[in-house]
Amino acid sequence: MDLTERAAAGAAVRWLDEDEARMWRAYLVMRRDLDGVVDRQLAQGGLSTADYALLVPLSEAPEGVLRARELGRDAGWDRSRLSHQLRRMEQRGLVERFDCETDARGTMVRLTAAGRDALTASAPGHVETVRRYFVDLLSPEEVAVLESVARRVSAAIAAGDDHDPCQG
Repeated sequence: MDLTERAAAGAAVRWLDEDEARMWRAYLVMRRDLDGVVDRQLAQGGLSTADYALLVPLSEAPEGVLRARELGRDAGWDRSRLSHQLRRMEQRGLVERFDCETDARGTMVRLTAAGRDALTASAPGHVETVRRYFVDLLSPEEVAVLESVARRVSAAIAAGDDHDPCQG
């Protein structure tokens, strides 16, 4: 039984109309293309998108230090993914981990000088790429609308996190 047959057998499904389906597909293609161009730009400086996702919040934290739990939450990653990525970054000298002085269960992550240098070297090209292929293509009104839509979607996802739509 394919997806359409399963849906027909269950509750009524609000299928996307032609305009909605076209918008959704265009969004998916745009996201794939933007991810690709950003990945390629960061790779030129020796960083991955995952590296960048962790280096930025560390660079903005006081003294370049965050609890691993906070860093994972900021990136939207589970503990396992964060641990593996931090291990790879630690091996390259971008970050270092150490035990929290006030909580023996906590792990802290510190941005190293090499990590800050890598981020500083990559940031201008990253911002230029984001501007060239996204921000500069939007009017100020579109920027405001897109921010509003993004916040609304994220809030709806956060509010519905405990409900799996596949389970009814």
